[in-house]
Amino acid sequence: MTVLDLTPRTAIQPAARRTVLRERGQREVFCGLTGIVWLHRKIQDAFFLVVGSRTCAHLIQSAAGVMVFAEPRFATAIMEERDLAGMADANEELDRVVSELLARRPDIRVLFLVGSCPSEVIKLDLSRAAQRLSGRYGPNLRVVNYSGSGIETTFTQGEDACLAALLDEVPVDPSTEASLVVVGTLPDIVEDQFQRLFDAMGLPRVAFFPPRRSTQMPAIGPNTRFLLAQPFLGETTQKLEGRGAQRLAALFPFGANGTTAWLRAAAEAFGVDMARFEAVIAPARDRARRSLERHRGKLAGKSIFFFPDSQLEPSLARFVAEELDMRVLEVGTPYLNRTLVGCETDRLSADVVLSEGQDVDRQLDRCRAARPDLTVCGLGLANPLEAEGLATKWSIELVFSPIHGFDQAGDLAGLFARPITRHDLLRV
Repeated sequence: MTVLDLTPRTAIQPAARRTVLRERGQREVFCGLTGIVWLHRKIQDAFFLVVGSRTCAHLIQSAAGVMVFAEPRFATAIMEERDLAGMADANEELDRVVSELLARRPDIRVLFLVGSCPSEVIKLDLSRAAQRLSGRYGPNLRVVNYSGSGIETTFTQGEDACLAALLDEVPVDPSTEASLVVVGTLPDIVEDQFQRLFDAMGLPRVAFFPPRRSTQMPAIGPNTRFLLAQPFLGETTQKLEGRGAQRLAALFPFGANGTTAWLRAAAEAFGVDMARFEAVIAPARDRARRSLERHRGKLAGKSIFFFPDSQLEPSLARFVAEELDMRVLEVGTPYLNRTLVGCETDRLSADVVLSEGQDVDRQLDRCRAARPDLTVCGLGLANPLEAEGLATKWSIELVFSPIHGFDQAGDLAGLFARPITRHDLLRV
């Protein structure tokens, strides 16, 4: 029997004492509207209506790709010049658009009104609009508002804002029996894999938030324990704890070690016998470790540099350093929530630069000076760095792809290995 060693293998500097480079300058990130791309696929009876400009519409369409076989569950209520100039009543226009949408899509059960930069610049009160529309079309339709504006959010914060708003629709759990809720959007196949493991461990009351359908909202209360599947859910975590729910602190489920630690946190909280826990996870963990071995030979000793983009960076840096033997140079993240990712950063070696926020010119200078074997960055920086001879990985692909859990560990490692392989093949 193989027992996971969860002690760091390199010299560490705990997050509470580690020096963090805080930068405040020009950023290169997507706005929070991008979260609609994976959220609309998860909640199957929801619709996301962005109240924004043609630029917002183009962004979502470009990020989501062309929907050939099914009509997507998102759209943009485009604000024209007359709306921005105050020549039209924006609320009347919004009511008209919603009426036309519901006539076309009567299957919608949750309608998200998503704020954008234009709607917030003209101070359009979408929260009041959501209340008004809920009163008009309820109880069969719930209208929820959150902000995806680039003024307020970056990239993955769109999901955080969405889930925090959706919590207002979640009932309070009156039960005195402890329950577990996994919080964060996961692909259905990954959710099913985790559910099978929880079932095999004997956990009777397990739910996922957000659910696949709005009618399956889990009840959450003081006897709820929750595991975060994503490290960028700071606002959602605060609202859950405000209800009395208790967060189970753990590494995030990336790779064999991370997934084992994540599942172990649940097992310990619910009193699962450790012999049973090991028997349940051992086959999947062994498969994960074998899949990682296929990529470790390509990646071991290679240097990697993370630009801030998704807030996954600390967790992914821990994964590549600990499970693929890569040499992490800098870990940039838009916001560093020590409470949520402190256990990840504690496992990074003391010589790793940890930076919060961004001054893109200064960070580019550091990256160019370091000449890493792989740079993880946004699309806007990837092509220029490739032109300078650096191998890059789009950070957005690490959000769009299934990367959680044992069965995706090899796929996650492959996302880091492929750019280096491609770069080597193209080298003259």
